[in-house]
Amino acid sequence: MEKQLEQIREQQKESWNKFSSGWKKWDDLTMDFLKPVGAEIIRSISPENGQVILDVAGGTGEPGLTIAGMLNGGKVIITDLSQDMLDIARENADQKNIKNVEFKACDVCELPFADNTFDAISCRFGFMFFPDMLLAAKEMARVLKPGGKIATSVWNVPEKNFWITATMGTINKNMELPAPPPGAPGMFRCAKDGLIADLFSQAGLKNITQKEITGKLNCQTTDTYWIMMTEIAAPIVAALSKADEATKEKIKTEVYHAIDQRYPAGDVVMDSSALVIYGEK
Repeated sequence: MEKQLEQIREQQKESWNKFSSGWKKWDDLTMDFLKPVGAEIIRSISPENGQVILDVAGGTGEPGLTIAGMLNGGKVIITDLSQDMLDIARENADQKNIKNVEFKACDVCELPFADNTFDAISCRFGFMFFPDMLLAAKEMARVLKPGGKIATSVWNVPEKNFWITATMGTINKNMELPAPPPGAPGMFRCAKDGLIADLFSQAGLKNITQKEITGKLNCQTTDTYWIMMTEIAAPIVAALSKADEATKEKIKTEVYHAIDQRYPAGDVVMDSSALVIYGEK
């Protein structure tokens, strides 16, 4: 891997380890938010008893743990770049008494598995963070058995994801942040229609489909939204850390105003849109 990509990978690892405690704190809310996407991934790969399934960028454990709970005689291997996130996934597995699951900290671009190992692969919101997305797709295809299924999800365009643009848009309006280099990891890096489908095709996958899945972030209050986003969203925390106190307060005030305008009744349930892309080897 090129040195620049290695640097991005190490930055990603450091960031996810750093924010793992926030993800643990907000696990119930975020997993409820992301559940429709996980459900579509599971529906797409249709896990069957006895199968061995890989969950890439598994974070705190989903959808890998749900898949493991569906299998009789099979198992799920959950991988992530961040060991700290996997430690939370292991705790979640223990709490749910899920035994047929293994955890492996590794880089998706160098998967430590033999060719043709897995019956199916799930990857929920991982691709936009992978330094080399094509290499990642090729690695997943390599470890997938012939006829095996893969499904991944990425965020759709900003216009359909107010839950993140409410804050990031306000930050960008108030701060002159340096533009990220082309292809750098980011929330909407994969939002372009057909981008992941094209990567799947280049990786040798076939029968590729793409489907939009909507969800709702049920924060209930603006306070809950603000606290959560400033504890789990690395780009937001990074940007705010560069702002002086007056600018931070201005951004917070404007975010609250934008959300209060959108939800005047005070019930903050924010729409989201993601794309689920499916392929077969």
